[in-house]
Amino acid sequence: MSSSGKVLRLAMLGMIEGNGHPYSWSAIINGYDPAAMAQCPYAGIIAYLSKQPLATMEIPGARVTHLWTDDPADAPKVAAASLIPNIVAKAEDVIGHVDAVIVSTDDGDDHIRRVDPFIDAGLPVFVDKPMATNIADLRQFVKWHKAGATILSTSGMRYAPEMRLSDEQRTQLGDLRWITSFTCKSWERYGIHALEAIEPLLGTGFLTVQALSDAGGDVMHLTHRSGVRVTIGAIHDAYGSFGAVHLYGTKGALPLRLTDTYHAFRGQLVAFIDMLQTGARPLPFGETVELMAVIIAGRRSREQNGALIQIADVLAETHS
Repeated sequence: MSSSGKVLRLAMLGMIEGNGHPYSWSAIINGYDPAAMAQCPYAGIIAYLSKQPLATMEIPGARVTHLWTDDPADAPKVAAASLIPNIVAKAEDVIGHVDAVIVSTDDGDDHIRRVDPFIDAGLPVFVDKPMATNIADLRQFVKWHKAGATILSTSGMRYAPEMRLSDEQRTQLGDLRWITSFTCKSWERYGIHALEAIEPLLGTGFLTVQALSDAGGDVMHLTHRSGVRVTIGAIHDAYGSFGAVHLYGTKGALPLRLTDTYHAFRGQLVAFIDMLQTGARPLPFGETVELMAVIIAGRRSREQNGALIQIADVLAETHS
C-alpha cells in the first residue's frame, strides 16, 4: 500500500494489435477469472498465467480499477478476465479517479498523445516500452521529466530472473568480451527487449550503433565504454528465438534464455508500484533516455544504409 495506507488505484489504457498487456498486466496486479481469461486471444498469456497459483497472483497495495481500450469491443473482455470494475469511454475519463496510469501500448512513435493528458493532470505514468523511438518525442519526455513529471518505462527483460548472473556464473565467464541478444519483430518495437536484457550487465555507456539490415530484420552492432562488443538481432519472424542471450568471456561462454515471462512482468510492475509508494525510482530516468537513444540511433543507421551513428550525437539532439 501507499505511504498513507490506501490501495493505489491504477488505470490500464490502450491496446493495439499484437500486444495483450492489458490482459496480462492487469491479471498480475488484480488476479483473474480463469473462465473469462480462457477467451483471451493471446495463448501465451494464458499459458504463463496458468502456471502460477491463482491465490498468489495479486500485487499487494494496488489494483487496476479503470480500463480503456482503443477498440471499445475489447474492453468488456479484458475487464471480465482481469477483474477490472470500471470501463471508461475516453482514456482521459480516468483523471480524478485513479492515482496513476499505465499506457499499455508498445508503439514508441505514438506515446506522446497518449501520455500528454495525464502529465498535464499531474498523474504518474508508466509507459510501455519503448518509451519513444524518434528524437522529437524523446525530447518531449525529457522536458516533462525536467519539469517534475513522474514517468517510468522499462522492458520486462530487465527483471527476468534468467538474466541475473550468480557469482559462480560470473567466475565461469571471466571478463566479458562479447554479448549477443535476440528478439523477434522489429527493432523499433522489440529491440528494447534485447537491449534491456543485457544493459544491466554493462551499465550505461553505449557509444555507437551500426545496422546491417534487409527486409527480414536488423542486426545491430553496438560498442560500449566497457569495451564489450554487443550484437543485437531483431528478426521479424523468429518468434521461437525471442529472449535468447549469449555471453562470451575470457574463461567461458554462457547461454541465457527467457522462460519465465510471468516473473519478468511481475518484477516490472512491482518496480512501478514500489516507486509510487516510496518515491524512489528503480533506475535513473537518464538511463532510459540513453536506451531510447540507442534505438533511435539504430533506426537512423538503417535509414543511412548502415552508417555508424554516435549515441552522443543523438543524446545531444535530445537535450537541445
